Amino acid sequence: MKNRLNALKQILEQRPDDTLARYGLAMEHLKGGSPEEAVAEFRKLIAAQPDYAYAYYHAGRALERLGRLDEARGMYRDGIAHTTDAHARSELQAALELLG
Repeated sequence: MKNRLNALKQILEQRPDDTLARYGLAMEHLKGGSPEEAVAEFRKLIAAQPDYAYAYYHAGRALERLGRLDEARGMYRDGIAHTTDAHARSELQAALELLG
């Protein structure tokens, strides 16, 4: 995992706007048990590409793991507002409804 993290960081040093590498780095942080770092990377991704629906979903899930439920709800709502993908919107809506 550390090798993947380093490789993704090197890619982002050269190409900071590489959304796939940013998403991969965030997911590696999640897998590695670093949800706070994952949220930070997802936020960077969302800032660069506001319609990247699954960044909102996974950021919301990471925020849930951190116990930051209001922020997770906000993340899901923002994702719903910014995506045109019906499937992604339904997943975000379901996650939001589970939080109540």
